[in-house]
Amino acid sequence: MFDVVKKDLEELEKEMLSVVSSPVDLITEISTHLVEAGGKRLRPALYFLGVRARKEVNKYATDLAIALELIHMATLVHDDVIDSAATRRGIPTANSKWGNQMSVLTGDYLFAKAFSLVALSKYDQRVLLALTNIICAMSEGEIVQNRQTFIPSTDEQEYFGRIAKKTADFIAASCQLGGIIAELNDDEIAALYEYGYSIGMAFQVTDDILDITATSEQLGKPAGNDILQGIVTLPVIRALTVSSDKEELTKIVSTKGMGQEMLKRGLEIVHATDAVEYSYRAVDEFLDRARTVLPSSLPQEIRDTYIYVADFIAKRKF
Repeated sequence: MFDVVKKDLEELEKEMLSVVSSPVDLITEISTHLVEAGGKRLRPALYFLGVRARKEVNKYATDLAIALELIHMATLVHDDVIDSAATRRGIPTANSKWGNQMSVLTGDYLFAKAFSLVALSKYDQRVLLALTNIICAMSEGEIVQNRQTFIPSTDEQEYFGRIAKKTADFIAASCQLGGIIAELNDDEIAALYEYGYSIGMAFQVTDDILDITATSEQLGKPAGNDILQGIVTLPVIRALTVSSDKEELTKIVSTKGMGQEMLKRGLEIVHATDAVEYSYRAVDEFLDRARTVLPSSLPQEIRDTYIYVADFIAKRKF
């Protein structure tokens, strides 16, 4: 899917290991563990596509891609601490190996490293503003989510607002930054931002669907984890609205420390409705929007790859 930026992503992997190296051995060990845990690298890949719309990728462009991925890694480390997560992508989380304190401090280190890369180069002021807005939005989204746990709300707009802050705004900014580095015009940059936002919304809704449909092996983390943590996602909102067992589901979603039997019953209630199909329709709407807003001025290979990303999200199972 990302063949056009394959070499850029390979360079990213190599340089990231160098960037996270520290005179403090433990920081290097934890940071290396996080880098080698891998991931989709969706944000830097989408960023590189934007850059290649008009420019070649050089060290200046690569450093910003590294900053984006370091920010993403830092937020995941902090999220795992908040969620008391034991695994991510099928491997132990940093907090399960080194404890919460070391994990939080390493996440802080990664944030600082990201901004040191930006400070060392004279990027457009829009770059720094986009990066700070990313961190503010994700922090706000996480706080909102934590305040809403174990509250069986059926407010879809509240849900969409939360996932925009937690996921879509970051992906949108990644696309936007690629356009800025490529020196696209304002309309093209705005269109890439809108594409990224729509992709990000679809990506997160799909994530929330997979949480109740995929196996733990496919996810690399426990299935049904959102319900266990009291996080009300779109499929659950739909089931709370239409299920004949909505009162029972309301009690389950409201229960802290629920057991596996209660979780299983909650999933059964959700699956007995049209919640999954309903949620996939929302995904399709976001992806249609993403495909529609892409600038016609993009090189065909770049535009095709952006389309492939939308197609992948529509079909992904992990």
